[in-house]
Amino acid sequence: MQMAKKILGKKSPKNQTPTASASGFDAKNLAHTAILDHAEKRDHVGSFISVEYDDDNRVATYLFEAKLSGYKGWRWCVTIAKVDADSIPTVCDLVALPGPDALLAPDWIPYRDRIQPGDVGVGDIVPSSLEDTRLVPGQAALPQDEDLDTALAVELGFGRARVMSIEGRDQAAKRWYDGDRGPKSPLAQSAPKPCHSCGFFIPIAGSLRATFGVCANAISPEDARVVSVDHGCGAHSEATFNEPVIN
Repeated sequence: MQMAKKILGKKSPKNQTPTASASGFDAKNLAHTAILDHAEKRDHVGSFISVEYDDDNRVATYLFEAKLSGYKGWRWCVTIAKVDADSIPTVCDLVALPGPDALLAPDWIPYRDRIQPGDVGVGDIVPSSLEDTRLVPGQAALPQDEDLDTALAVELGFGRARVMSIEGRDQAAKRWYDGDRGPKSPLAQSAPKPCHSCGFFIPIAGSLRATFGVCANAISPEDARVVSVDHGCGAHSEATFNEPVIN
């Protein structure tokens, strides 16, 4: 359904005479007729709600209940004007608008901001954004006026178009540390010792090395995952049992 419609130059029926009221002219019937002409069905038009006039009592806005499927709480809004006190009221505008308790669609969220972990599957391509603040050009990560060996250059991102910015690393660090593989998870709380003292813990490279590493224990639930140094699980390399002495 077309939710808005301009009706310019539509005059009142000749046999209809506007009646003045204490607050302004009376064009309620004209407004109601305009809505009936516009609506697809008569039962789409509900009861009269209110009317408001401008300061000069030359423009009136009439509200009627809109009984439209999927538009709970919406209203028909008709604007009617008089050029002067002696002129016939004219319909200027007719539109359906949401009321204070109307059912509205949620705010639009760009596609790239709606993607959640687990949404990207096999064959899915997520276009990157040049404005992504989590990334900076690769050369921005290289120290200036320093001779770099091959290992350090690769670690810093030399050869990649973009690398993570400080903001991007901070976001990742917070997400990982506050997540299921940080120190506050139930698995870590019940672990015998932290990951940093485990023989299967491999520190990652770069600025996050002091806080995170990768688990390399095949029987650990965190195998091949990034874990914080103070995370832990029951598969710690030094979690040994004291064997009973047999006489």
